[in-house]
Amino acid sequence: MVPGFNLACRLAGEPGAGVLTFPPIYPPMLTAPGNASRGLLRSALKLVGSRWEYDWDGLDALHKEDARLLLLCNPHNPVGRAWTRDELTRMAWQAEKHDWLICSDDIHCGLVIDPAARYTPIAALDEAVAQRTITLMAPSKTWNIPALGCAFAVIPNAHLRRQYQILARGLMADVNVLGLTACEAAYRDGGPWRAALLDYLHGNAQRLHAAVNAIPGLHMTPVEATYLAWIDCRALDLPSPQKHFEAHGLGLSDGRDFGLEGFVRLNFGCSRGLLDEAIVRLQAALT
Repeated sequence: MVPGFNLACRLAGEPGAGVLTFPPIYPPMLTAPGNASRGLLRSALKLVGSRWEYDWDGLDALHKEDARLLLLCNPHNPVGRAWTRDELTRMAWQAEKHDWLICSDDIHCGLVIDPAARYTPIAALDEAVAQRTITLMAPSKTWNIPALGCAFAVIPNAHLRRQYQILARGLMADVNVLGLTACEAAYRDGGPWRAALLDYLHGNAQRLHAAVNAIPGLHMTPVEATYLAWIDCRALDLPSPQKHFEAHGLGLSDGRDFGLEGFVRLNFGCSRGLLDEAIVRLQAALT
């Protein structure tokens, strides 16, 4: 998946052109533009109540920049949003208006755990959007098979697809047989297992949400998709929340790497017993 959006950045105009993305976001998305000699343009998400949203006003202010590619994450890692059809339609309108290519990393699309939320690929909005979109997908997150290495790009535009394939020559390895077989088996036969997984993860998310928001100084928003919790520690006024919690036996991801200090990311894709132990340590770290 990471080589996939790095390749997409190389299709974003000439060297020096801009790639627009939305921190806090999966760290390799912040470094991919530079790897391709493109400029990183940031339009930070904003917290509105208990919901992370795009900053539409801030996005409008970036129009004067030389953006050529929109780098999306849907569902979004780390804030756990499954973007609504209305939000994606508004983003697609921006892309059409400014002639932006779209690359959407949809690796968590099989992990919508909130029954009220729904995954919509931006390329499915209409044919015009599909023609400017590269959608990246893989079974690795949902079925926990990343070591088998099978990701793929869906590119309806034949010319864009050909450009992508040419750029990949000598850089992207062929898919291995075990990975391809596992991918096929997951999508064909893994439905019942996935349904049980979503129910379990939803229970974990609710348990963690209640526990975190009961701890003074911490806050997390409801998780619509992924198995990741984005925890706001800014009220604690710690120099490094990640190091503080690590010293108390919790291995959390540092929000600084995602482009937003004062936060940590917790992976709750685990057994409930292990999650309960993590909650105990989280509470103890702040007692």
